[in-house]
Amino acid sequence: MENKRWLLGITGASGAIYAARFLHHMHALGCPVDVMISDCGREVLAFEEQLASLELASRIFVNTDMFAAPASGSARYVGMAVLPCSMGTLGRMAAGISDSLLTRAADVCLKERRPLVLCPREMPLSQIHLENLLRLQKAGAIIIPASPSFYRHPKNIEELVDSVVVKVLDHLQVDHQVAKAWGSP
Repeated sequence: MENKRWLLGITGASGAIYAARFLHHMHALGCPVDVMISDCGREVLAFEEQLASLELASRIFVNTDMFAAPASGSARYVGMAVLPCSMGTLGRMAAGISDSLLTRAADVCLKERRPLVLCPREMPLSQIHLENLLRLQKAGAIIIPASPSFYRHPKNIEELVDSVVVKVLDHLQVDHQVAKAWGSP
């Protein structure tokens, strides 16, 4: 992939399987992914039995290391996905609060106009959540709620989750064959 790298932020929202499937597909495609994970994100990965998926990451940065590459716009990542994205992390991003490497990397993507894909996994949404989502969308983030589709008739949980992951891959400009484009032969 000619020195292209992507970022993945993992937060404490339920839905660790989304991060695991993203890492699975990116690894299979030969696309290196550097990961930042919140403390709560690590706990949820363990609780939801997805911790082993971190072995597919190219690098895992310490989330408090503000001198790591993702904290700088001069580190040329293709883009970043945050999945699952907790509303707490999303709120800090919407307010421009870079209190961790994960939120700083998201801020860098916005300021450098690189794709930032946020996959909130929360319900119901409060007015504050909706306003934060809109604020981030207006700043350039792509909001892809972790709401799987059913029109491809998924046969298992992985195929269901992949309906969201495919959207993330598309918006991060990753060439893939995970699922055919709708309407293609």
